[in-house]
This record gives sequence, structure tokens and C-alpha cells, in this order.
Amino acid sequence: MNYRKLFVSALFVSSVFYGAVAEELTLRECSLTPSPAGIGQMVSEQSGASYLALSDDGKDVVRYDYKTGKQLAVVMATDKLRDCDVKAWDGFIVSPDEKLMLLYTNVEKIYRNSFKASYYIYDIARNNIRKLSENGAQEVPSFSPDSRMVAFVRDNNVYVAKIDYGTEVAVTKDGKKNAIINGVPDWVYQEEFGMTSSITWSPDSKMLAFIKWNESDVKLYNFPMYKGTCPEYDEYTYYPGQFEYKYPVAGETNSKVHVLSYDVETRALKEMKVPLDYDGYVNRIEFGKTPERLMVNTMNRNQNDMRLYAVNPRSAIAKLIFTEKSETWVDPYLTSMTKYYDDFFVVASERDGYRHLYQYSNAGSLMRQITKGEWEVTDFYGYDADTREFYVQTAQSGPLNRVVAAVNAKGEIRNLSPLEGTGVASFSADMSYFVLNYSNVTTPNVYTLRTQKGKEVRVLESNDAYVERMTGRLPKHEFFTVNIGSETLNGYMIKPLNFDASKKYPVIMYQYSGPGSQLVTNDWSVEWLDYAATQGYLVVCVDGRGTGGRGKKFATMVYKQLGKYETEDQVGVSKYLATLPYVDAQRIGIFGWSYGGYESLMAMTAPGNIFKAGIAVAPVTDWRFYDSIYTERFMQTPQQNETGYESSSACGRLDNLKGRLLIVSGTADDNVHITNTYAFVSDAMAHNKVIDMMVYPNEDHHINGCEIRYALYLKLMDFFDNNLKK
Repeated sequence: MNYRKLFVSALFVSSVFYGAVAEELTLRECSLTPSPAGIGQMVSEQSGASYLALSDDGKDVVRYDYKTGKQLAVVMATDKLRDCDVKAWDGFIVSPDEKLMLLYTNVEKIYRNSFKASYYIYDIARNNIRKLSENGAQEVPSFSPDSRMVAFVRDNNVYVAKIDYGTEVAVTKDGKKNAIINGVPDWVYQEEFGMTSSITWSPDSKMLAFIKWNESDVKLYNFPMYKGTCPEYDEYTYYPGQFEYKYPVAGETNSKVHVLSYDVETRALKEMKVPLDYDGYVNRIEFGKTPERLMVNTMNRNQNDMRLYAVNPRSAIAKLIFTEKSETWVDPYLTSMTKYYDDFFVVASERDGYRHLYQYSNAGSLMRQITKGEWEVTDFYGYDADTREFYVQTAQSGPLNRVVAAVNAKGEIRNLSPLEGTGVASFSADMSYFVLNYSNVTTPNVYTLRTQKGKEVRVLESNDAYVERMTGRLPKHEFFTVNIGSETLNGYMIKPLNFDASKKYPVIMYQYSGPGSQLVTNDWSVEWLDYAATQGYLVVCVDGRGTGGRGKKFATMVYKQLGKYETEDQVGVSKYLATLPYVDAQRIGIFGWSYGGYESLMAMTAPGNIFKAGIAVAPVTDWRFYDSIYTERFMQTPQQNETGYESSSACGRLDNLKGRLLIVSGTADDNVHITNTYAFVSDAMAHNKVIDMMVYPNEDHHINGCEIRYALYLKLMDFFDNNLKK
């Protein structure tokens, strides 16, 4: 399918989706099964010509040819395993020499993106399988480059399993719950830096490096657990249990971190001499292409000074090779784009006002700026030495779009996906193929296999069945811009089915508003708000100041004063909407989740606001309740910015609340604690304000699982129906 066909397809889908009469969209569909089909995990083999995938039933690992999609071999068949009672697997990891696999089952979630599981080592040629360890479930296993060892974490300690001998060596022994964590990040690192592991092997497999977190002085947070219904905890039937963990709020003590190396042969541990403030962060470690280069990323606590060191793991001596500083904050996502090659490394920087890639020599000298322009690089996929091209995702055709592209040695850009819409790429090991996941507001996700030149090889998933199921049932998303003060803001509008411009409609404004975030994007999504539009609501979403995709200046306007510009913009949008002939100015509501919930509260309590109703799900209500890393990135500490914290609090503004307000939380939200909700409700009580509250027992920040999300959306619709339609 070429680009022209993709656009023709988009037009066809648009006419099909919106031009026919079909069965009415249901809230249950939008709650439980709204998404197009995906294609599952595809693990590229090193040749780049084939990939491995787990069968739908989890029983087999199968090799497929990239070009044809033909099944080449069953690499692992569960039914043929000897002395193994596992019936199906949750996933697999392939060794560097592609002779072994780690298969895992019995996954037990820890935090949002972390889990422990039972791992098994499988020898492909011999069809032999055995447990990685007999001593309990493991976290974050990592093969050594020579494929002869696996490092992993259990009970806060690092271990090395030597595959040839079937032995297990304890690298650390001081791990202790809520005190010392080796190899696996603490909660706040996982949540705000996106780290799930810090274990990294030297290229010669002789050294192992990892981070130690000492959270002994971090204060404990705990919340009750109840019997509940999904899941059901019988042990808490009559008396609640308790979940506790270390959670540093803004301005409080963080974990102390140290980078350690481990000599596999001598079993010697050594602390690296990495310059670091006493309360600074180490947000990534990774070996470069040589054993003597352990690359360590650090940040100061205010997160406006990021440094990259090359550290010798044997001598422990560190050399500074790159620095990124800012008068506001340095986005930690920049670190995820750093990649190391034989003679150079690539980093992302916002030094010219937009996120771009830069090439540095291994000694730390700038070689060149790879990408330039008043647009953002939004992902970096890698470099092909044969073609001398860098493969990226960009917002070059505007902040609403994401384009997969190749950049050559001259800085010339060759686009590999349409300029309009959203393209996401996943490349094979040798960069010769990539899977393109493409969608726009009228085209559900289409997955195609393409060569590195962008030529389509075959369609992996067209989502024809999804298109057929949704035909004629969805309202249309329309993009627009609105001027608020001196800024032009991007938005979209979902008009009710059978929209009549001579009528007046109630409005639900949807927003997230957090720094660097984006909701107004040209991609496919179906949510409960699409259902709301079929029920006679006009749904509007506008990304205000501080949101992403528009450069550093636009994003950092909110620095040290969260809630100020975001609120001005959302209130301003509501007043703009009130002037439209088809909007009922007396029936405008606002909704948001997490940061969006916070902004719903700020907007509903802003002086002169015109909101008749609002919903805040899992909201922060005072940034002094939220975690240190996220909050201080934008606000500094409360000790440094007391005035900013006071003015950014949603509490203490209740005198301005006029419309009806619903606040929703899960009691087991480990991210935005229900303390936030209780503080706001308590303030409302003190001001004799009538608000509604809905609490979901044992539910975390997502309020999901079983059919709980459907129950939540029923509540949200019921609230707006009773307060915006009547």
C-alpha cells in the first residue's frame, strides 16, 4: 500500500464511517473494546531477515520471514517440552547468540510498568528447559553479551546465573524492602523517569554495572486494602489490610543513589566516582561499545542540569563528555534518545529551542547537528552505517502529525510515512525493514511492513473487520484553532451525529494540560467521549500553553506556576465556545483525568468561570502532595518556590465554585493518592460547598480491570446528563 493509497483509504474510510446508517454506538463498546487490532510482539533476529513471535495461545515461539510473512519454523513448542508443566507463556527474551531463550510465566505486577515472573532458560537446539532460579520469582533478567550468564533481581538483590554450570551467585546481599534496592529503581524513578531496570553488561561480559537505591530515609506511604470484588481479597473481609511503600513528596528526602560495578571473575564490587549532588539523580546507565565506557546520565535535583559521564568500571574514574542545561527544566525523555556507536554517539537537545539530534565524538566533541528546524524530533530509531542515515520520528509537518523519516549525512530528510497523520516505526535489527503503524482521525491503525526506503512490502493488519464494525457509528473529529490572548491554540471538536447548526448543544471540554503533553493529535482514537457525542454533546479538546510538540518556549511558559496559564486557556476556550451559535452558553462542562483532573478543579474554581459542571478523575489537588521528581521538575521544591505552590493549589479556591462538581478516585492509587481528593473535599466542607464524590475501592490510578471502566463511564455520563442536559 503506497502513500497515495493510504490517503485514498483514509477518504474511503471517512465516507464509510460517517455516511452510512448503522447500529448506534454503545458506551460498553467505548469502555471495553474501543481499539483496532494490533499485531503483537515481533522480535527481530540479528540477520534482519526474520523475526520471532509468540503464538496467540502463548504456546509456541515461531520464526517468520519479514518479506513474505511465511512461517519458517517453530522455534519453541510448549507441547514438546520435556519435564515442564507450564501450559502457556506470557513472553520471551532471546539471547544475543540466538541459541537460548528466557521464557516467562506467572507474571505478578509490581508497579505500573514493572513485574516479577517465573523465568525458564530454554536451549533451542537441545529442546531443554529449566528454571532460571529455584529460589523465587525474578525481575528484569538480562543476558550477558556472550549469552553464558543472566543477571536478575530478586528481593532487592542482584544475582548472576551462570548457565553453563547451573549456578547462581549473589552479587549483593544488603537488599531490604523499603530500605535498599539493587538493580531495580524505586517507585518514583520508575514512574517519572520511566526506568524499570538499571542492570547493564559490559560488551566483553566481564563486568556488570547497576544502580543501588537507598530509600531508608524516604518516608513511608500506606493505604488500606479492602475485600473488594475485582480482584477479591478474602483475607480483608472484616478488617482492611495495608499496602505500604516509599513515596517522596515534593521537597522531602529522596533515595540516595550509587553506581556500582561488579567483576564477574573476582566478584569484587566497586562504587563509581560519578560527580553527583547529594540529592541528585542517576537516570540512566548503559555501556557504550567498549568495556571501559560505562555511560552514566545524571541530573541535579532541580532537573535543569543533565550530564553524561564516561566511567571506567574498573578504575571508577568518570569523565564528563556532554552537558545539557536549561533555565527551566531538561526533559528526561531526551536521555531515552541517546544511542552509542563505534566512533560516536547521538544525543537529543533542546538548545536551539526545539528538540533535535546531535552527533558527538566519543571524546565529547560536537561533530554536527543532525536535524534542524522549527519542529521537534519526537523519537530516534537508530543509525544505519551502510546508508549513513539516521531514522527518526518528527513533527516536521506540524505538531498534530508524526512522520517517520530518514536523515542523510547532508541533513536532507526523506519521509517514510505520510506528512498528515501519525506514523510510528519499529525497525528490524539491521534497519533493513520497519513496521509502520499509521493512523489519522479518519483512518484506524494500519500496520504495514516496509523497506528502509519506505516501499511497502505487505500489509500486516488492515483492521478491515474493525472498520466494518464501526461503519456509520462514529462522530467526526474536526481540527480547529482558537486565539486566546496572544497565543493560537490547537483543538479538535467532535460534533454530535446529525449535527444541526441551527440548534444549541451542551459542551463537554476534555483536556489533560500537563507540561509537554498532547491530546490534539492527528491519530485514531475512540473513547467514551465519542459516545457522548452520539448522545447530543459537543465535545471539545484544546491543548493550552505548556503542552508539547511546539518547542521549548511554548512548553516552559508554565515553569514554577503550574495551573496559571493552563487555567486561563481553558476558561478562555469556554468563553470562546459560548459565542458560537450552536453552543448553549449556559451548559458548558469540563472533564479531565490525573493532571487533567487537577486542571478541571482549577478551571471550575477560577474567578469568573462559566462552567456549569465538571468532573475531575484521580486529580492532584495540591502539588505538595505529589511526588518529588515530577513536581520539582516544573515547580522546584516548596522551600524554593513557596508562592508558586500556594497559587497552584486547587484547595483554597472554593469560593469561586458555582457549577456542580464530581471528584473521582481509586483508594489504591499509588500515583495520585486519594489524600488529594480528601483534602479538596475537606476544603469544600469548610466552605459549605456541595460537591459529589465517587470512590472505587482497591482501584489504582487507571480505575480499570473487569468492567470497572464501564461502571466509571456510566457514572460520568450520568453526572453530565443530570447537570448539563437538564
